[in-house]
Amino acid sequence: MAKIKHNNFLETVNEVFTDATNEGVLHLYANDNDRPGRTIIVNGKRLFHFGTTGYLALEQDPRLKRAAIAAIEQYGTQFPLSKTYISHPLYRELEAAVTQMYGHPIIITKNSTLGHIGVIPSAVDDRDAIVLDHQVHWSVQNAAQILKNRSVPIELVRHNNLDMLEDKIKKYANTRQRIWYMADGIYSMYGDYAPVKELMFLMDRYPQLHLYFDDVHGMSWTGRNGTGYIMSEIEEPTDRMLLFGTLSKTFGASGAVLVCKNKALYKKIKTFGGPLTFSAQLEPASVAAATASAKIHLSPEIYRLQKELNSRTKYFNELLKQTDLPLIDNNNSPVFYIGTGMPKTGYNFVNRLMNEGFFVNLGIFPAVPVKNTGVRITISRHNQFEEIKALVDAMVYHYPKALEDTHTTKERVYHAFRLPYKTVTAYPENSQLAIQLEDSVDSIDKKQWDNHMKGQGTFDWMGLKFLETVFSGNALKEHNWKFKYLCILDSDQEPVLMTFFTVALWKDDMFSKPGVSRMVEASRMNDPYHMTSKVLSMGSLFTEGQHLFINEAHPLKEQALHLMMRTLESMEKTCGAKMLVLRDFSVNGTLNAFFHGQGFVKLNMPESCYIELQEGVDIASHIAKLSTRNRKHYKKEIAAFEPLFEVRILKQCSLEELDQMEALYEKVRKNNLGLNTFSFPSKLFSIMSGHPQWEFITLRFKTAPEKIIGVMFCYNNLDLTYVPAFIGMDYQYVRSHHTYRQLLFQTIKRAMAMGFKRIDLGMTAAFEKRKLGATVTEKVAYLQTADNFILDQLGVMERQQ
Repeated sequence: MAKIKHNNFLETVNEVFTDATNEGVLHLYANDNDRPGRTIIVNGKRLFHFGTTGYLALEQDPRLKRAAIAAIEQYGTQFPLSKTYISHPLYRELEAAVTQMYGHPIIITKNSTLGHIGVIPSAVDDRDAIVLDHQVHWSVQNAAQILKNRSVPIELVRHNNLDMLEDKIKKYANTRQRIWYMADGIYSMYGDYAPVKELMFLMDRYPQLHLYFDDVHGMSWTGRNGTGYIMSEIEEPTDRMLLFGTLSKTFGASGAVLVCKNKALYKKIKTFGGPLTFSAQLEPASVAAATASAKIHLSPEIYRLQKELNSRTKYFNELLKQTDLPLIDNNNSPVFYIGTGMPKTGYNFVNRLMNEGFFVNLGIFPAVPVKNTGVRITISRHNQFEEIKALVDAMVYHYPKALEDTHTTKERVYHAFRLPYKTVTAYPENSQLAIQLEDSVDSIDKKQWDNHMKGQGTFDWMGLKFLETVFSGNALKEHNWKFKYLCILDSDQEPVLMTFFTVALWKDDMFSKPGVSRMVEASRMNDPYHMTSKVLSMGSLFTEGQHLFINEAHPLKEQALHLMMRTLESMEKTCGAKMLVLRDFSVNGTLNAFFHGQGFVKLNMPESCYIELQEGVDIASHIAKLSTRNRKHYKKEIAAFEPLFEVRILKQCSLEELDQMEALYEKVRKNNLGLNTFSFPSKLFSIMSGHPQWEFITLRFKTAPEKIIGVMFCYNNLDLTYVPAFIGMDYQYVRSHHTYRQLLFQTIKRAMAMGFKRIDLGMTAAFEKRKLGATVTEKVAYLQTADNFILDQLGVMERQQ
């Protein structure tokens, strides 16, 4: 089988960021500003700044500015020498001051990202294991991945889920020397905290557990000497803890700081820590500014600054409590997150606030799940109380308008964030559209369905009736699917939109690279349902084709699409699905922007192949039209072997034949980890036998006709389209006798003999199908998850390949 085109995470992020940039909320440039910190000028418009991470406003403190200027005047713009050889003269004072702040040994790094890259590979031994909190900062996750080359296992646990963490500790207790749990102190999007005290309790219970904290967002605004959130929760760090703080953000300068109480580990990291050795050191201006800030942190003034900031965050919290704005996490950090749910709503809300004179950040994928888009607001000492009040007033006014503009409601937002919401908001109904939602195709008008879905894979009316029979009443839960049929009709009862959905158990790694699926399948030897999820999908795992009919010319097309989204969300909630999948769309289809705006990310699907058949063209004429090279392949690999085979077209099979066919199908399924799915129920094959729409093309050696060595399972869609839905093969003969190519050829030959207009050759093996004249098209799916955990977990596994 040919390779499948797999997904590129960066391409997905690029698409999301491109949409946000086109909406005017990302990749902006600030203009000159005479009141920096308090305001920011964007596109010539002065905005009150509610997006800074300089919470204490120290980046504008005159003392830090004077120190930086003096350092440049005396020492120049940089000290171009590795710190391993010699440190800049100003470093000694900075290191002494920061050591005094923490009361423990510290190491200054260029920034936290390079710091993690330097520290994690030095601190973590080859005999250790790493467990990452799902939401720990990207810089920590990225640094941890360096250890994949040293076979250090890296696991992911759901955010702040200590039960999962404890399970991982037990998993590695007998095989690994130390188990590092890596987390943030304050998480940068929602402003929520790590459960520090509970983690310390786990450390007491499990001596192998070591903690690694990135507390850059907890720095300065809290803790003794402004040493951050983690230090405010513990009496002092233990020998089994590493703590990162920052000299940028709230600290007002540049650089980062590692706190390490373990003397042996401290010496090891300081002696050689990757970027700590080979990267340039901090510029003189940054060192001087950081020293000036450290002096403030060591003075009583830091507590006055913290108090001033706290009065503003407390005021903002009090104002928010008087509104019904969806604040995602209630805490006393300076980071606040107002959920908008769908990206399109977030774009609208941010633009509205900017037009009112307020700059806020957009929280978007991959920092948060796509449908957990929202507005990230940070409070600083720059912000005045009247500006804070004005921002809240603006949000109260514009939030419902942003929802209305983007055809959504507050309930949908609360549902996306799994927040309780009792009041039912009436959707603005359009009397010209009606929703028909059915559980069985029996309730759908057969003529109307086939009129719009004819010639599409195996999902004409009779094909869906067949699937309902096969995927119900089975012993295994993965073999039982729920079907939902959606028709949105206009006042004349004509469909504006038609589609169907299934609720089924999927393997999370279905579209992952084969190496990832092999890792997951190893775990499924003990737990067959490891990394599986209930999925609400357009179409089904059995069907392939254009599952969505929409009347592009209808004036109510957009309203119909929004009704479909609302219906999907209601079904998702009712059935408990963890993932929504909209399948089989063109790469550059017209609905791309709409689905992105509704909180879906685009993923590559295996390429789809088809052949359009002209009336009167026989197989010989078809082969003659192939390229010279492909005709050579045909003669050498297909025509030369055809005389050896007995080809039978069966409508009904014996039990022995069905057993052979099922076994051959299972060999292909298990071999094709590039599209990793569950098996089909055994009764599928017996129900196919004798069904008027199904037939079997079997391949046998003439010398041993009792043994089937290959089979194509083919469906007749309304005498229009011939669908080889899936295949079974004995791999012993694939290379020696080119049996896969022979089955493809016999399928094309059969379809032409029967007078079909089209052959849907389905997904995968595009290279082989193209050789026989197939047209290959790229297809995409749109995915929406309750959180990013599954995607991130697969990403961690892929990076370990």
